[in-house]
Amino acid sequence: MTNAKLRDARFTGTFTAITTPFTPNATAIDYALLEEQIAFQADGGVTGIVVCGTTGESPTLSAAEYRELVERAIEIGHAQSLMVIVGTGSNCTAHAVELHRFAADAGADGSLSVSPYYNKPTQEGLYAHFAAIADAADLPVILYNIPGRTGVDLTLETVQRLAKHKAIVAVKEATGSTESAGLIAAHCPKLALLSGDDGMTLPFGSLGGVGVVSVVSNLLPEEMTTLTRLISEGQFAESLTLHRRLLPLCLAMSFETNPIPVKAAMALLDRDSGSMRLPMTAATEATVEKLRPILEKLGLVKHCVGTS
Repeated sequence: MTNAKLRDARFTGTFTAITTPFTPNATAIDYALLEEQIAFQADGGVTGIVVCGTTGESPTLSAAEYRELVERAIEIGHAQSLMVIVGTGSNCTAHAVELHRFAADAGADGSLSVSPYYNKPTQEGLYAHFAAIADAADLPVILYNIPGRTGVDLTLETVQRLAKHKAIVAVKEATGSTESAGLIAAHCPKLALLSGDDGMTLPFGSLGGVGVVSVVSNLLPEEMTTLTRLISEGQFAESLTLHRRLLPLCLAMSFETNPIPVKAAMALLDRDSGSMRLPMTAATEATVEKLRPILEKLGLVKHCVGTS
């Protein structure tokens, strides 16, 4: 993993896709818990946090909640010397531009913009969408490719076109495809390639990836930070050992739809209320029981609620 050619070398390492802690009845955001979560990330040494992403249940936030959460997270994160990236995606280009400008005005360090979902634009539509966002404000843009949720894939050719824009600095690749990641790293060397899946951090890193937008780092920020550092230093034997240690937890984050498993795990560690907001629901008992031995094996049992 080399950073020499990157347009903006700040976008490397571990960025935690932070959860949004709701009150027990999920009617409000618990900002005291949010502050605790962000401090936990800072103590773990992560590069930054991503707020209002999928893990943060952003589709369930009202416009007022979104704006307050962004402003509070930036204030708290910057006080902890963390970069703060804001999820600004929308399947309406005008709305995405509005959110992007708001994030810039609020003092964000970057904007994570997901491909438009449901309406499934063409590649030309995707290019025009992201170009409009990048033109809208003086704020670095991270492209977010996750066809499993959006129904459309951001192709290499479109990424190459977008990579020419000075404001587009990175791509979060959540395809699980080493072929796609390898091609982006090879043909778009100015863009920071970030894994969108914890379990693909090492495979992508071996192909030129420079970091991860992580769900697992909500639980183990220090370990995920160590993993991205080892990869950046070319210590692949050590990276593989740590990757194998963390992989069961990475896979566990897919037991149910994200962020259900990570919130359940945080609740087991007495670190979050675990509340979900509809249409997301709490983890099933079967998921919780599958999570327990994984957390135990990682040595977290002493913090695990309800274990001996």
